[in-house]
Amino acid sequence: MSDMIKSIDYKTELPTGAHWSLRMRRGSIMRLTDMNGSANLGMLFYNPENLLERYNAPDTLKCQHTFKLSRGNCLYSDMGRIFASIVEDSLGWHETVAGNSHASHVEARWGARDYQHDRNDWKQNGHDAFLVELAKYGLTAADLAANINWFSKVMVNDEGNLELVSDHSQAGDQVTLRFEMDTLVVMHTCPHPMNRSASYPQGKVQIELGVAQALQQDDYCMHFRAENGRGFQNNALYHIGLGE
Repeated sequence: MSDMIKSIDYKTELPTGAHWSLRMRRGSIMRLTDMNGSANLGMLFYNPENLLERYNAPDTLKCQHTFKLSRGNCLYSDMGRIFASIVEDSLGWHETVAGNSHASHVEARWGARDYQHDRNDWKQNGHDAFLVELAKYGLTAADLAANINWFSKVMVNDEGNLELVSDHSQAGDQVTLRFEMDTLVVMHTCPHPMNRSASYPQGKVQIELGVAQALQQDDYCMHFRAENGRGFQNNALYHIGLGE
């Protein structure tokens, strides 16, 4: 068992083109594993007590002086609070700038999606997958924000254009999140919007849920960047009176 994890209490897998959402409690852990290699897991965060508060990709990047996400980085809301911290990471690079695939992308590259014809092998796209999950909480397309794409790496090529790095994630690569506040997590395993593979990608992700070890004052994520200390202080203020 990892030093950051007290227990793993639930395990499931998301096949390619799937979507899911759940409420993660403060102090819980989520470990994600790329099962086949070259997975993409799109993810968004919302405050379940105030759904207007959601993940803010620009603030997350600029306050930590980075273009990528890896161990030590915290994932910020638009209220300056920290939804989750990346406490473990075998890859060193996850992106949060390229957004989502849409139906037009999927149709242009891999053909039109049609549940009546393809059944569970239909070619879902990230935008619609998010909308299906958001509708369960009374949210719509207006509530979408720039999402994280776990296991994906986007870099600038020699022509100055953003480009998805192929074969970045290998089977068995992992990233672990520790939740610093109650968080509604919305996710999908649809293709990255810049994926150019010949066939619709088959990326399966294992999700393990459990309890994190207690936060320590010398915590790596808390001290990874100066702003993170202030983010944890904002969380402490938000949680006054709620207990552990």
